Amino acid sequence: MKLFIILGSIFGPLIMVYLQKIWPRIEPLFHVLAYISVLVFGNIAALAIYGIIRDQTVFMTEIHGIFLNPWFLLTGSYLGVYLIYKIIGWALEETRA
Repeated sequence: MKLFIILGSIFGPLIMVYLQKIWPRIEPLFHVLAYISVLVFGNIAALAIYGIIRDQTVFMTEIHGIFLNPWFLLTGSYLGVYLIYKIIGWALEETRA
């Protein structure tokens, strides 16, 4: 599983860069997915924090329960891969200039 995560974080952005080069129309899809991911990720985090404050259960272990939410993990993972994809894109633009 660790190997899958490491390889995915390396090759995922590279595949995105490659797809964007051969099919430029896919880039807006990457942006929309990132926008949706930010909304879902942020709302899950905000609702978890709100529930902890509302219930007055401010313990470190309580907030870590958010990591059990698969949508939180999925959207956070996509945002990490998307960020690396954008950094690679910016670096490639700088080398062309």
